[in-house]
Amino acid sequence: MTVEPGAVRASDADREKVVAALNQAVGAGMLTLAEAEERITTAYAARYRAELVGITADLPLEPTPPAAVAPIARRRPPVFVFPLVAAVLIVLWAISNAPFFWPVIPLVFIGLRIAGVNQGRRWRTGP
Repeated sequence: MTVEPGAVRASDADREKVVAALNQAVGAGMLTLAEAEERITTAYAARYRAELVGITADLPLEPTPPAAVAPIARRRPPVFVFPLVAAVLIVLWAISNAPFFWPVIPLVFIGLRIAGVNQGRRWRTGP
């Protein structure tokens, strides 16, 4: 039996790394199932690490990470607008000489909207 100088035997962990890389390549669409099956059979039959290198030579070294998803920006409720709107409505009521305090109607709806937006929020304990 002739052994090449410097040849290192492949361990089961080495074979499993190659098989995992092949499975990722199938998942990414780089290999068909038939190609992967053939290469996996060759990987499990390999005796030396040099044989394993040739199995994944045409694949990228590391899988491409999935694109990062930007977090959805949450809008803050318009709490700071409420006093401004209330002041404008009260001034308009004072100018209009209406017999009843009509600004209460839109202010109630605005207040309910603000309360509804804040209802689902949780307390934050950090910065």
